[in-house]
Amino acid sequence: MLTDEQPGTEQIKVLRAMSGEERLEVAERLYWSARKMKAAGVRAQHPDWPETQVQADVRRIFSNARS
Repeated sequence: MLTDEQPGTEQIKVLRAMSGEERLEVAERLYWSARKMKAAGVRAQHPDWPETQVQADVRRIFSNARS
């Protein structure tokens, strides 16, 4: 993890106060936000593509992603 990616004390406190369900909901929102941002990037790179092709490329990108 990069230094600027380290959570701050306040962020840690908030996360520890959350239930598991709340953390899962936050993770899900982050996931869908990342997909929306990736779709926007694909659209910017390929303005001529129809939305179905943009979404297919986003699915391909996310299915091949590794952490």
